[in-house]
Amino acid sequence: MHSLLKESIRTTAESTHMVRYAQVAEGREERSDCDGGQDEEEKETNMYLRILEGFLMVLSTEGDMIFLSDNVSRYMGMTQTELMGHNIFEYTHPCDHEEIRNNLRLTAEEVWCGEKRDFVMRIKSALTHRGRSANLKSATWKVLHCQGRAKMCVSPSSVSYLLLTCRPLPLSHTLLSTHTFTSQHSMDMRFTYCDQRVTSLLGYSPEELLGRSIYELCHTLDTHCLNKNHLNLCLKSQSVSGQYRMLVRGGGYVWVESHSAVIPAVRPSKSRPSVHQPLCILCVTYVLSGVEEPFLQLSLDQTIHRHVS
Repeated sequence: MHSLLKESIRTTAESTHMVRYAQVAEGREERSDCDGGQDEEEKETNMYLRILEGFLMVLSTEGDMIFLSDNVSRYMGMTQTELMGHNIFEYTHPCDHEEIRNNLRLTAEEVWCGEKRDFVMRIKSALTHRGRSANLKSATWKVLHCQGRAKMCVSPSSVSYLLLTCRPLPLSHTLLSTHTFTSQHSMDMRFTYCDQRVTSLLGYSPEELLGRSIYELCHTLDTHCLNKNHLNLCLKSQSVSGQYRMLVRGGGYVWVESHSAVIPAVRPSKSRPSVHQPLCILCVTYVLSGVEEPFLQLSLDQTIHRHVS
């Protein structure tokens, strides 16, 4: 399990986990008491699981849950022994089955190269709002962000499997700091609100973003990342974008990651003078880098702003 976790760590969003690692190392995260006989490897494994804020899952190419880390009950309300041996399709939303099957299909080349997997799925959770386990018949859907690789076990026989780290996606779990900004969008991803922190991070004022599409700020080579995120939002109500480049006012770009959810729209107010809509998209965007290639203009809009400046 220890070696699987170390491999899995490399495939997850580095920025979030590095910050979480610092919090654990500095003692700001609650540490669980370890028995005197617990070896260093097990301690390290437990630390990895705390950093992940999720659990480890190993799936066969047929979708059988070969292994789950024992902290799965913290997120799903079901124990490791209750889930292991069952098929993932028994617990996931029917509308997500096709995407799961596509990710389970492994060609020889994908297994050999350790092909990455990155997708979102809805899975049954027996946890109540108070964190207690309930009957599976009254289970709700929890959105999981799954990242991992195709692997092959060569002993005693060659068996392909999928190694995944699974993290729940509620926006409340998103890391908030001075390097994040929040925004609200219509269902076509046009800004209807943005907080003031976007100015220090990207150079835009909140007012000049209103009515503009987030696609206008995205690096052309990364639009597929936003397209996938947008589709997941429309189908599953929550999504995480993965890392993409967002253009900076005046030139260059920064690397970001957006955590998004579809919510009932708030009513118009002085701070959010948008037209009321039944649904809107709330995004928390985490800036992962400084400005790269600041003298490079990638859009006409950047050229205009540089000339005005």
